[in-house]
Amino acid sequence: MLDLVKDAFKKEKLIANLTFFLLLNVGLILTALGIVWFKTPNHFAFGGTSGLSVLLAAMFPQFNVGFFMWVLNLVLVVLGFLFLGISCMGWTVFSSIALSFYVSICEAIWPMPAPFTDDTLLELIFAVLLPAIGSAIVFNIGASTGGTDIVAMILTRHSSLNIGSALMASDVLIVCGAALIFGVSSGLYSFLGLIGKSFVVDGVIESINQRKVCTVVTANPEDVTDFILDTLHRSATIEEAQGAYTGKELTVVMTVLTRREATQLRNFLRLNDNHAFITIVNSSEIIGKGFRAA
Repeated sequence: MLDLVKDAFKKEKLIANLTFFLLLNVGLILTALGIVWFKTPNHFAFGGTSGLSVLLAAMFPQFNVGFFMWVLNLVLVVLGFLFLGISCMGWTVFSSIALSFYVSICEAIWPMPAPFTDDTLLELIFAVLLPAIGSAIVFNIGASTGGTDIVAMILTRHSSLNIGSALMASDVLIVCGAALIFGVSSGLYSFLGLIGKSFVVDGVIESINQRKVCTVVTANPEDVTDFILDTLHRSATIEEAQGAYTGKELTVVMTVLTRREATQLRNFLRLNDNHAFITIVNSSEIIGKGFRAA
């Protein structure tokens, strides 16, 4: 019996690790596509190692963006080893190298000497959207895309600087560099992209994690809990309550469901317990068994 439990645990852990690795790479590939297809040909420099690489590639046209990303990320990885140690770097090393690799591969397979379209605003939307979705996927699994995240880790460990302000200042400087090198128009578009990316990343992460907190007040708790347990395969918390107006004994059933499951529960109550009272609230921070680990 103990061996079966161990085997099941190992299998579950293997699946979790494979899922983590797959999502990490999907996020990095989306980020690389956004850099190669939309940022580079339009001279969008939002900040970070990719933005600085776009500027350097323009100043030294004999090298492409992928080359400078390799150089910058390898330098940052070395600095991370020196100031943080190997054990603290974790997946950041892989992310830094993998992102540089994917950018180089994309540039080799599908070079972009000019933008896809003449609509700069449309190009900006996708230059924000693809890397933002990629970054959101990576951040949501607890990893990072490397690059300036290493700088943040070093500053956190060895200084009392406001890290967020320091990184934002560096991003603004890169945007100013884009304005000087590519013109005011590119600089303004880059500034819009810098602002837009932060909103999109937060929005995507919330959308990925969004769940429905359902609270049902009912006089027939057995039917409701049976449906939640047997049909939806979820659990619930039950509390005894009393109606303030009627004084009747009632039961409050609270459960957390996906959007589809919440719709199923609502439809079930509509057909089988139309006197039940239900509230459904959105939440993107659900921590516990069956959802995100603490």
